Amino acid sequence: MIPTRQILGLRFFNGDVDEAVASMFQDGGFLVAPSGTCFARLREDERYRRAIVAADMAIADSGLMVVIWRLLRRESVQRISGLKYLKHLLGKLNGEGTKVFWVLPNERACQKLIDWSRRESFLINTENCYIAPRYGSDVEDRNLLALIEQHRPENVMIAVGSGAQEKLGFYLRENSSYRPAIHCIGAALGFITGDQRAIPDWADRFFLGWLWRLVAQPSIFIPRLSRALELPWLIWKYGEKLPPMRAVVSRSDIRSL
Repeated sequence: MIPTRQILGLRFFNGDVDEAVASMFQDGGFLVAPSGTCFARLREDERYRRAIVAADMAIADSGLMVVIWRLLRRESVQRISGLKYLKHLLGKLNGEGTKVFWVLPNERACQKLIDWSRRESFLINTENCYIAPRYGSDVEDRNLLALIEQHRPENVMIAVGSGAQEKLGFYLRENSSYRPAIHCIGAALGFITGDQRAIPDWADRFFLGWLWRLVAQPSIFIPRLSRALELPWLIWKYGEKLPPMRAVVSRSDIRSL
């Protein structure tokens, strides 16, 4: 049994990063790494909520969540950032030579990945890369599923951004004829390949990755980070429990008021 701590309905892995990587290699399934800005989505997006609750492993990427939980509950949760997890995962993948399939958001990200692989002697070719379409609220990709069934990689790396990637990971796990390890790693891959501004190790270690991204792209991350302000209240009110969905007020309800 892997050690876990349940927070807001999600079972967070509570061991070290090498144990997390080894568990995914052994058991497969799909892994998620929700940041502090993702928890508000639990109350707004039913498909996202269903996918992330069903994840085989969740790692505590959010330093804010770890700190708030320790202050309110006097319990420790091992923080494993998505970036730290990915670095350890890539080291193991390169050492063992297992087959990897990469799901990327655009051509630029794909080219950055290929360029990085050549510098690092990490074997990647375009046949093992897939440029994902822009997904809607309901994520289903039969073209990708067919490619994965054809190549049958042991590991699938999904780096298309929070929200869509968790739904995609869930879809692939539920519809694949075998059980690969599906890693929903979001922006972490871009930090390594140079597609996004890199986060220094010291900033990641001291829970300051969010600040680094805020300074680099304030127009993008100020609105996102404002959503993280809801997290302390959610933990205080619901603790281990999954928060309820927000009530949706229809136009007809408004007219009847």
